[in-house]
Amino acid sequence: MSTENPKQILFTQFAAVAKAVAHPHRLELLEQLAQGERSVEVLADRVRATVTNASQHLQHMRRAGLVAARRSGKFVFYRLADDAVLDLVAALRRVAETQSAEVDRVVRGYFDQRDTLEPVTRTELMERLQAGLVTVLDVRPADEFALGHVAGAINLPLVELERRLADLDSKHEIIAYCRGPYCVLSYEAVARLRARGFRIRRLEDGYPEWRAAGLPVEAASPSA
Repeated sequence: MSTENPKQILFTQFAAVAKAVAHPHRLELLEQLAQGERSVEVLADRVRATVTNASQHLQHMRRAGLVAARRSGKFVFYRLADDAVLDLVAALRRVAETQSAEVDRVVRGYFDQRDTLEPVTRTELMERLQAGLVTVLDVRPADEFALGHVAGAINLPLVELERRLADLDSKHEIIAYCRGPYCVLSYEAVARLRARGFRIRRLEDGYPEWRAAGLPVEAASPSA
């Protein structure tokens, strides 16, 4: 008869999941995978890591059940195993926001300086979209936009913002979003466009949370 303590077994497995995300690169990789399925090579480039290093991090998270993978020819593509992974990352963020003085310092010193207005909730944006009252601006890179985006959004990557100002109507309210609640791209877009007289606010989070909530998205293009 087994003498193993069932609760201890569970806690051991919970700890394994926690350990699997205990690295900045792994959290960055999860943020990237929340946008859609990506190859190891693309992921490594986005988190500024070598392919070998990124692959090792991904394999650790795969063993913990956080990500899944498929092979296509010589390439390996990863995706989030489940939207519950978004909840895990959000829980980590909420604890850090309330308990970490360093997180508070960064939020006040960087993010609040670029946008002190309350962000728009998903419900509020859905209502404004249905009424045709806003332009929704996706400031992620074009390849992330192609994987999936808020239905009706236009893609204006931050790096193209300055030369494409004419694409925007300064009289129409703009709601910007990118990868998540602390995505630098949307904060920078808000600061730059507001300085040029545009009426712009941020969505409270990003595309992954919008999709996970079952709100309208454009069909993602399949990976090659």
